This record gives sequence, structure tokens and C-alpha cells, in this order.
Amino acid sequence: MNLYNHNHKNSMITFKTIEDQDHPFILKVYRSTREKELLFTYLTEEQKNSFIWMQLTAQLTDYKKNYKGATYQIIVYNRKPAGRLYLWETINEIRILDISLLPEFQGKGIGTEILTNIIKSAKVKNKKVSLHVTHDNPAKNLYKRLGFKKIITSMTHDYMEFKEENLLISTFLQSK
Repeated sequence: MNLYNHNHKNSMITFKTIEDQDHPFILKVYRSTREKELLFTYLTEEQKNSFIWMQLTAQLTDYKKNYKGATYQIIVYNRKPAGRLYLWETINEIRILDISLLPEFQGKGIGTEILTNIIKSAKVKNKKVSLHVTHDNPAKNLYKRLGFKKIITSMTHDYMEFKEENLLISTFLQSK
């Protein structure tokens, strides 16, 4: 799924398909999403690195097994690798498997722009957009602001969907 076929020339965001030589960067992005957890462990740095490697490998194995045909891309901002975006598109859905930005790229509108373009693409194709997010992930506020609604809650994650009617209802409720 190419989000930027129709994008503004002004955008500083591009995407690069992940290749073998990109794995150290992907590991860095993944570790940045788990850093808070690691602070509360007594693991050595070597043990932390091993743990992160095993977790990332398990995650990618799961994605490749369960989401055949998914796209795995590096988010590039102003010509610098900034994060990762994994998408899986089916006949009626665009699933955001993962969108993660390194901390220094967060809060710059990058995630908002990417998600807005995914939503626009889904609207054109008459598809819903879905994702899973951990309960404590601050990005959940962004998803809600953009019109995603919680559908199912598990012990660790919320499953959220964006459908056009969600946005209309949110807009109506905010105007009250």
C-alpha cells in the first residue's frame, strides 16, 4: 500500500521497504517501544538486548505467519529513518500491525499525517482501518482523536477500528 502516490509535494515523510541491512534500525525502534518496561528489570544490558531480540523475532514471525502479504516499511522523515510502519490490507480492511516512531520523532505530527493518509486511502476503497494498542500506550489518545473507537478489550490491548460513521458520531458528540 503506497500512501503517498497522491501526497502533497511538501510532505517530509516517505517510506522505504525494509531490507536485511535495516534490521539494526528496526531493533532500535522496537527497543524504544519497550524501554519503559526494561527500566524495571534487573537485567544486564546484554540480557536486555537478548530479550528485545527474542521479542522482536517472535513478533515478526507471528506477523509473517498470520498476515500474509503485509508490507513492512521504514518511516523516513526529512531523509532520516524515524520509525516503522507495518500494514496488512484485505478486501475490506487495512490493519495497522505496527506504527512506531523513535522518541525524537514523536510529537511532530508524523503519526497524525500517516494515519490520516491511511484513513483517506481506506475511505476511497470503502474499507475499515483497524489496530491493536496496549492499554498504556499514549498513542491511544491520537487514535481516539482521529475517530478510532474501541471495539474489544483484552487484558493487555484494545482492538480499535476507524469507520466513517465513527468520525461522524465523534464530531457530533464534540459539538454538544
